[in-house]
Amino acid sequence: MDNTHMTGLLRDMLRARAFEEAAAQSYAQGEIVGFLHLYPGEEAVAVGVLHAAEPGDYIVSTYREHVHALVRGIPARAIMAELYGKKTGVSAGMGGSMHIFDRERRFLGGYAIVGETLPIALGAAYAVAYRRLPEAVLCFFGDGAVNQGTFHESLNMAALWRLPILFVCENNHYQIGTEIHRHSAITDVYKRACGYGIPAEQADGMDVLAVHAAARRLLDRVRGGDGPQFLELSTYRFRGHSMADPGTYRPQAEVKAHEAADPIAAAIHEISLSYPSRAELAASDRDSLKRFADHCCQGGHLDDAALKRLQAEVQAEIDDAVRHARESPAPTLDDAWDALLRNRRFETLLENLP
Repeated sequence: MDNTHMTGLLRDMLRARAFEEAAAQSYAQGEIVGFLHLYPGEEAVAVGVLHAAEPGDYIVSTYREHVHALVRGIPARAIMAELYGKKTGVSAGMGGSMHIFDRERRFLGGYAIVGETLPIALGAAYAVAYRRLPEAVLCFFGDGAVNQGTFHESLNMAALWRLPILFVCENNHYQIGTEIHRHSAITDVYKRACGYGIPAEQADGMDVLAVHAAARRLLDRVRGGDGPQFLELSTYRFRGHSMADPGTYRPQAEVKAHEAADPIAAAIHEISLSYPSRAELAASDRDSLKRFADHCCQGGHLDDAALKRLQAEVQAEIDDAVRHARESPAPTLDDAWDALLRNRRFETLLENLP
């Protein structure tokens, strides 16, 4: 993987962490209300998978979807304004944290009901297959969804009709406050897919390179006509289930151990060490020197100064998003009525009212 792609992965992970921490602060200050489910610790999952997707692919996410939306290309301003319930939000301030939707980017929304993403993705994939299009559907869900009936029904139909879906289980090992071994007889979620004849893999969800490689490999199979594929990514959320959850049910030793495997720190380490110093190049033999020197010249390298510039750019973007959200107007009652009185063809229904 070249340095440009490596830097792109790191940039999106830094953006994700900065965005979520800013949202947490705004919630604590009472500027964001309602439910707020945050993503710190899981950044490698969304970033790795979505960097393997194509612009024409459809994305179906859960209620923990801010980062998926951000990585998909929805501007930070539009997402933050939505969290604030403002008119400039991506769903005009009427969807909130759990209902981000962007038709242009084929981001089919976040869904608040556990397991709801699966039948939604199934319908989108059926439409793609029916029209014989070269697109894929990426369906995200958590480990808490795998005991829902929709999980089994959707996997069965996807396999039966060989639909172009990549099922992505974000296994953070806790269904709200219940650890997976307490609610699931099979804790290796990917093994469940074999009951429906769906090829499945498990990867380290704290390693963005491992995630990206696995997602790209499975998406190639989907696009190649091999039917649905299943990817379980073992990850960990550093915070509680939501901002209302202090997460005290988890041992501190466990949390600290997972924080030590922070995917962002690992990505910084990886990209910093991918390119040798001049002294290391000089110590290499001639062939290695030429190979690494050419690689560095073509892709560049990320030193401490470049990393600090990248972090400053990301923080400036998120600070701007927060300012934009604070200064944006709230939707009016007329806006709400306009949204309510529209059908799926975007035609108003006012003339049909008594």
